[in-house]
Amino acid sequence: MGASRKGASTLKLRYIMNIGVLSSISIVLMLFNFPLPPFPNFLQVDFSDVPALLAAMTMGPVAGILVELLKNMLDWLLSGSITGVPVGHIANFTTGVLFIIPVTFFYSKLQRIKGLIIGLVAGTIVMAVGMSLLNYVLFLPMYTLFLGMEPVKGDALKDMIVLGILPFNLVKGVIVMIVTMLVCRNIGTWMSHQRTKYN
Repeated sequence: MGASRKGASTLKLRYIMNIGVLSSISIVLMLFNFPLPPFPNFLQVDFSDVPALLAAMTMGPVAGILVELLKNMLDWLLSGSITGVPVGHIANFTTGVLFIIPVTFFYSKLQRIKGLIIGLVAGTIVMAVGMSLLNYVLFLPMYTLFLGMEPVKGDALKDMIVLGILPFNLVKGVIVMIVTMLVCRNIGTWMSHQRTKYN
């Protein structure tokens, strides 16, 4: 009984440590963001979702969501926000969660490269469509409100979503998908070992 309790405590400690390490890597990767011509400069690509995906695939979706949450909370505390309110960080967190959940679902069902590919494609579509809708009804209005700007409405808002945000998130999803597959290919043994421990 004592040995079993000690083993469970050790596993919990490793779980927390792994989330901490992956969150730290995610924060560093978040710093190396870059725009994608011809999209607007405020739309940036980074690879900070990759550690969150690894956490979700090896330790479960809650671990991935925690990495996304910690990454955005710490980045907000360290870097602040141009709006004064962490609208961008909330949007980034939502983007990550929308991407992670489908990937984790399909990967947990199939646990092969096929499941990973299906999950990444599904995650890209869910994230791109979901963030288009959320930007339309929530995030873009919040940005203009807190920045004291005239709200974008009507055809201008639709064009921003359809011609900017939607295709950008699709392209970003494909880029993150390729990087994730390359990473998983090189650390497959580690991932299998982690899944055995936590699932």
